[in-house]
Amino acid sequence: MSEELSVEELCIDAEDRMNKTVNVLEQELSKIRTGRASAALVDTMRVSYFGTQTPINQLANVSVPDSSTILIQAWDPSATEGIQKAIVQSELGIMPSVEGTVIRLVIPPLTEQRRKELVRHAGKIAEEYKVSIRQIRKEANNLIKKAGKAENLPEDETKKALSEIQQLTDEGINRLTTLFEKKEKEILEI
Repeated sequence: MSEELSVEELCIDAEDRMNKTVNVLEQELSKIRTGRASAALVDTMRVSYFGTQTPINQLANVSVPDSSTILIQAWDPSATEGIQKAIVQSELGIMPSVEGTVIRLVIPPLTEQRRKELVRHAGKIAEEYKVSIRQIRKEANNLIKKAGKAENLPEDETKKALSEIQQLTDEGINRLTTLFEKKEKEILEI
């Protein structure tokens, strides 16, 4: 953030950064297994393809024919082995079966203990993003106070801007909490 921004611009910038934080958490939570097949589990997984780390979704068609199967159809047959290797080395804990250029992942049902571990993991991630939102608030508040002094703003305008930042923070934290609760419900459903 630049210190040359007006108080209004600082509020807009903080809101934008908080929205991006919420969006990134949503992406992170989509990668956590829920016992159901989802293309998001493998979409961004990276594969070494001609010396370049490439996401699977740029090398293959990823489909979910039923709630417990993910099919990965490599567009280039030479990429199949690299995709298989990336899946084996990932944290998914699923052994792929290869049939030509098609890789099949059968998602096993989650045990109760594993579901609880996944909920704890998702909660930890959500808390890290809440800390990020609070850090954005802290930075914005400091810059607003500096900008208020530099622009000789009346104290009530500075307080209004600080109040707006707090409101944005509360909204961001609530959105993160809602995303986590939705994921928790998804994971714990049998």
